[in-house]
Amino acid sequence: MQNRWQDNDARSCGDSDLALRVYTSRLLGQDADLVLHGGGNTSVKSSSIDIFGNTRETLYVKGSGWDLKTIEAPGFAPCDLQYLKQLATLDSLGDSEMMRQLRLSLLDPNAPTPSVEAILHAIIPFRYVDHTHTDAVVAVSNTPDGEHLVKQILGDEVLVLPYIMPGFVLARQVFKETRDLDWSAVKGIFLMHHGLFTFHDDARTSYGNMIDLVSRVENHLRDKGIFTNLATAKYATTQDDLLVLAAVRKRVSGLAGRAMLARFDTDDLSAGFAALDNVTAIATRGPITPDHTIHTKLIPAVLGDNPLAAIDVYAQDYRAYFDRHDDGSLTCLDPAPRIALWAGKGRVSFGPNHKRLGVAADISDHTLKCIQWGEGLGGWQALPEQDLFDVEYWELEQAKLKKAGNVPVLEGRVALVTGAASGIGKACVDELSAAGACVLALDINPAITTLFTGGQVLGLVCDVTDANAIAESIAQAVKIFGGLDMVISNAGSFTPSSNIEDMNDGDWQASLALNMTSHMALLRSAIPFLKQGLDPAVVIIASKNVPAPGPGAGAYSAAKAGLTQLARVAALELGGDGIRVNVLHPNAVFDTGVWDEKTLEARAGHYGLTVSQYKQNNVLKAEVTSHDVAVLARIFASPDTGCTTGAQVPVDGGNDRVI
Repeated sequence: MQNRWQDNDARSCGDSDLALRVYTSRLLGQDADLVLHGGGNTSVKSSSIDIFGNTRETLYVKGSGWDLKTIEAPGFAPCDLQYLKQLATLDSLGDSEMMRQLRLSLLDPNAPTPSVEAILHAIIPFRYVDHTHTDAVVAVSNTPDGEHLVKQILGDEVLVLPYIMPGFVLARQVFKETRDLDWSAVKGIFLMHHGLFTFHDDARTSYGNMIDLVSRVENHLRDKGIFTNLATAKYATTQDDLLVLAAVRKRVSGLAGRAMLARFDTDDLSAGFAALDNVTAIATRGPITPDHTIHTKLIPAVLGDNPLAAIDVYAQDYRAYFDRHDDGSLTCLDPAPRIALWAGKGRVSFGPNHKRLGVAADISDHTLKCIQWGEGLGGWQALPEQDLFDVEYWELEQAKLKKAGNVPVLEGRVALVTGAASGIGKACVDELSAAGACVLALDINPAITTLFTGGQVLGLVCDVTDANAIAESIAQAVKIFGGLDMVISNAGSFTPSSNIEDMNDGDWQASLALNMTSHMALLRSAIPFLKQGLDPAVVIIASKNVPAPGPGAGAYSAAKAGLTQLARVAALELGGDGIRVNVLHPNAVFDTGVWDEKTLEARAGHYGLTVSQYKQNNVLKAEVTSHDVAVLARIFASPDTGCTTGAQVPVDGGNDRVI
């Protein structure tokens, strides 16, 4: 475990306790083997001045919703330290009441809610307290002789306590166990199956103690020759695999009662674990720590020769698990898995959006590694099922279900947009992703790979006149997002104006290739996945030139008319599979790459109009933008138009020739 402390960076914090707290918290957050996605928490005991000028002993503790990797000073909730210490003396305190009391302890009503372990931080008598869910130490504790082994490796410098539910009962346990403790003799407290606390009045020492103790355990694993199984050869994902993946994702979405994404990982760790002969036995014994059940559920599904049947069995088993432990007061969570091991192939992660999909996958990465460490130490052995259930169905988590707000309308769905680097295509990507969808954005412009950030949009360079490139791009997106639900077939270009008698064969063929044939190739590759999609829909971006062509635009108009006819046939052919196909006919969309000021001035002058008048030369006197087209594309791609197919809709402000 690398010690990331840098003297220059620490000195830049000055004399501020909180600034140093932010600094070392971020150091911890940089190590995924210590904390993952909001896991772990830190604090510092300092002071603050109230409105009357009085000094208050203050505990600054990590607030709910903040991640140690990126935390800032506002992410630490300032609490009345003495109030928290007094709470620790109570004989009992329900978790909901505890959270109310933690809010009452705040010295700033606008601060985030304090960590559920704030009371525990308060009673540890040192200025700095660091808490992580360290993979190595927790993995060692998940073995038959785990407690003895942890004590053997860490020695008397660490107080090892048995597992107990997080919250007030945990704080109370530590309060009782440390009444007579010589705090100067210990560097940390390890809570079995949970995590490690280190502490000191000096920020560097507290952080250093964490790194030192975790490194001891990592070194023990290395010295014992304990390793993880890695794939010896890259698994080659087939088209059939991807179609099965799409079907599994659809089944999981049905069980979850909402659209879900799926990610198929065949990296060395995932494929190596999935290739183990005993993968079913070791993968289904439980998580690293109970906290992970909130993100990944108790165990993963294991997919064999019949993946869909395996998903159904998983759901049945989950409902039985709930029934075994429900006291009649709980609300059953959806029975869909969040992780599946696909025997001999790799791992599939599931999530309702891109962020939560990534959380499940990241936690699973660490779980696969820790399970194999535990096996090497005598056998992976998680906590009893009841303890795991108690965290998954913790009253604080159940309360979150009741407070859950509305989700974006397209959350969990997957869209594809061509011509996505500019104009209407880019506007469609922006509109769909803002509505929650993950998007495969294709364009021949290399800028597409860096145009969108955050992972929700996958930008790929693709010449859509190359059918193989289209198929490969779709395959890549299905592997990352799990399927395909919406296609916005937009790529096109306006052919140079020419009367038919002067038509250039190259211009004619190029227009047909891009403005019509490429759309057919896209549909051909997309349809097998759309058949497994969620409320699948296709939106074709055609042109006003279909219902109202003009002279000199024969190559463009003919191609767009052929494209529209193709869309009508597709609507007839695909309706039985629930796939809707609709067409938009934009006109005079001037914020695209086709138009520049010089061209606009020339066209406006041809009609004796100013540029402003030319842009609004329609019945509504409206200036049509790419965003206007994208909004309508999003509506026709969404379930909101679930009973409409084969429609052709103008987006032109009202063109008198079309009307």
